[in-house]
Amino acid sequence: MFEKVLLKNAEKPDAHGIEAYEAAGGYQALATVLREFSPDGLIQLVKDSNLKGRGGAGFPTGLKWGFVPKDSDKPKYLCCNADESEPGTFKDRVIMEGDPHMMLEGMALASYAIGAEVAYLYIRGEFVLCIERLETALDEAYRKGYLGRDILGSGFNLDIHMHLGAGAYICGEETAMLESIEGRRGEPKLKPPFPAVAGLYECPTVINNVETLACLPHIVNRGVEWFRGIGPEQSPGPKLYCLSGHVQKPGVYELPMGISLRELVDDHAGGARPGRKIKAVIPGGVSAPMIPESGLDVTMDFESLTAIDTMLGSAGVIVLDDGDCIVRAAKNINEFFHEESCGKCTPCREGLDWTGKILHRVEAGEGRQGDLEQLDFLCGSIFGNSFCALGDGAA
Repeated sequence: MFEKVLLKNAEKPDAHGIEAYEAAGGYQALATVLREFSPDGLIQLVKDSNLKGRGGAGFPTGLKWGFVPKDSDKPKYLCCNADESEPGTFKDRVIMEGDPHMMLEGMALASYAIGAEVAYLYIRGEFVLCIERLETALDEAYRKGYLGRDILGSGFNLDIHMHLGAGAYICGEETAMLESIEGRRGEPKLKPPFPAVAGLYECPTVINNVETLACLPHIVNRGVEWFRGIGPEQSPGPKLYCLSGHVQKPGVYELPMGISLRELVDDHAGGARPGRKIKAVIPGGVSAPMIPESGLDVTMDFESLTAIDTMLGSAGVIVLDDGDCIVRAAKNINEFFHEESCGKCTPCREGLDWTGKILHRVEAGEGRQGDLEQLDFLCGSIFGNSFCALGDGAA
C-alpha cells in the first residue's frame, strides 16, 4: 500500500496554516540542513536521490543546481515556476492551496544549496486562492524566522518575492518567465547561455517547478534510500498525476513514479464512462503525443514514455473515449497553441496558423487531397526549428 507523501497533509482541514505544517514535521528539514549540511553537501544529497524535475523536462535536479558557477561574484537567484498552464494539468495548485509551506520550505532548501539570498515565486494571476494562501504562508514563515535574515540563527538569509503572471502560457518557459519577472514581454531567449550561468538580471539562476521543490523536505527528512525505493531506479519518487477527460473519477492522484498508465486510468480513475471505451490517452498535458488504447500498458516514467515517442511532461493525463473525434481534439489543441504562441519565431507563428486552417477544414468534412501530407510537412518544419518547446509540443 503506497503511503501518500506530497498530498498527505494537503487533504486535511486547515493544512495550509503553519501550525498544521509544523505539527506534521514541517521546517525540520530546513533546520537539519542549516545545522548539518554544507551547500555542496545538500547538492550531493539531491544528486544521490536522482530527483528529476517534475515540471516537464525531467532534468536531474541536483545536476541542474551543480551548474551554478561557484566562483561567480554575481548574486544568485532561485525562481519557482508556479505558472501551471499546460492544459490538463492541475497538480501544483493542489500543493499551493493545500500545503503551501511544503513548497516554501523546498524553496528555502534549494536557495541554500545554490547560494541564493533572493528567490522569486512566479505564479499565475488567475490562481486567486493559491495567491491568498501563499501570501499568508509567507507572512507566517517570516514571523517564525524560517525566512528573512539569519534564518534559525544560521547566518543564512533569504527573501521570497511573489510575482503574478498575466496568464500567458509562454511564460511557463523558463527564459520567457525570467523576461516577465524583469518587466519585459514574455518571450523565450536563445540558449546558451543557460539560466544557471546567465539568468535573471544576467545572474546565475535556477528554476524549479512547485512539485520538484515540494519533494525536497521529504528527501532530507526520510533519506535518499527511501526516495530511491519508490518507483523505477532511473525515475524514482512519489508523483502527482492529473486525471481528466472522459474518466469516471477525475482528479489528482499521488502514486509511485512508474505506475502503469492502464492501472492509473482503469483502477484509480475508474476507467471509461459506462457504455464507452477508451480510444486514446494524452499522458503528459496536451504537448505530449497521444497513446492509443492498445498502448496503455506503458509505465509512467520519463524513459518509458520517451521510448514510445511521447513524454511524461507535466503528467496531465487526458482520456478520450470512442465518442471523441481525434481530429476535433487536434484542432482544439492547435488553436490553443496558436493563441498562446508569443509570435517571436516564424515556424511557430506562421506554421500553426496554417496547420489550424487545414485541421479546421478536415474537421468540417471539407478536407482536400494532400491535406495530410501538407500537415506532415508543416509539422516537420516547425519541430526543432522554433525558439522554444511550444512549437515542438504543438507539432
